Amino acid sequence: MTLTERDREAQVTEQAWLPRGVDAHRPTEARVHDYALGGKDNYAIDRAYAHKLMSLVPGIGRPVVDNSRFARRAIRHLRDAGIRQFLEIGCGLPRPGDVHEVAGPDAVVVYVDYDPVAVSHFQAVLPSTGPARAIRADATRPAEVLSHPVVGEVIDFAEPVGLLTTYFFHLVTPEDDPARILREFREPLASGSHLVLSHPTLDFLAEEEIAAVREVFAELRERVTVRGRAEVAALFDGFDLLDPGVVEAPRWRPDRPYRMSAGRLLAGVGRKA
Repeated sequence: MTLTERDREAQVTEQAWLPRGVDAHRPTEARVHDYALGGKDNYAIDRAYAHKLMSLVPGIGRPVVDNSRFARRAIRHLRDAGIRQFLEIGCGLPRPGDVHEVAGPDAVVVYVDYDPVAVSHFQAVLPSTGPARAIRADATRPAEVLSHPVVGEVIDFAEPVGLLTTYFFHLVTPEDDPARILREFREPLASGSHLVLSHPTLDFLAEEEIAAVREVFAELRERVTVRGRAEVAALFDGFDLLDPGVVEAPRWRPDRPYRMSAGRLLAGVGRKA
């Protein structure tokens, strides 16, 4: 699907007042995600990309909604298990149901993203001295995150931490080694810490659909790596998977009736012994 005349006009208007450093010439994961959730922090190029993807495989945008609902259920589980501090890797743009809203006012939360726009949006909506903070750091370099002054100030690694990596690792390439990244994040975590992880998969599509979707993925600013169930399960190395294991996100401890779609998201929660 190509840009409509309305979107073309919007694109010209948007580019006239873009903040410095914002690229509206290529769609970005965070802004497409925002659009799929009904947000306003996106541009014509992101909306056109989303429609193009959904025209190829109806329902492929569903994992964005599934991810948001899974994350809320998982955070509530961690909260009920007594966890009061959370580190969200690849937070993206603010959205309803963010960690600090679900975990409660006494929870300590650090949002981490490399995108300065995402971080600045979070910093604009979070009190500067509150228990929820947002920092810019490269999560493919865990030491950069863990040594950040804000993390050192508010996170007590002697106590359990909820490490949240929902809808993030598909943006981590094999060269960046997801297993290494998770190992380096896991090592300083106290016993009882939890990993919450979700990851889109194309396992349920036909080969010709997969090829077409991969072509569209190439238009994103970020490089997308889609993994299968076995690869996603392997990311939980060092954590004990909680029931029901790695499953389609709507099937992880559902709290409402759900329906499956052509787009699938794998999800799971693990606990560090």
